[in-house]
Amino acid sequence: MKLKHYTADSFNKDLSDGQIMLVDFWAGWCAPCRILGPTMEELAGELDNKALAGKVDVDQEGLLADRYHVVSIPTVILFKDGKEAGRLIGVHDKEDYLELLDKVLVS
Repeated sequence: MKLKHYTADSFNKDLSDGQIMLVDFWAGWCAPCRILGPTMEELAGELDNKALAGKVDVDQEGLLADRYHVVSIPTVILFKDGKEAGRLIGVHDKEDYLELLDKVLVS
């Protein structure tokens, strides 16, 4: 599956559809965000149909960042059933994101 680049509308649609979503809140000027980018691309390719992986540019979609109290980037939030189910702030190893996903996928 391909990494989604969310607008407010596409984000809200997937969220309201009850999709499991792993979403990176980032900005193009943020060096750690650029470091995390390839990891998010890998995760998107490995998730098959278990979950969606996407990105929200906080400069373009500031209201979404505000809604989820994103004050530091990168922040990766996992959503399940329309609600936040986990969060990692900063750059982490791919395994950390997979572990976060596993907790939600098995519950």
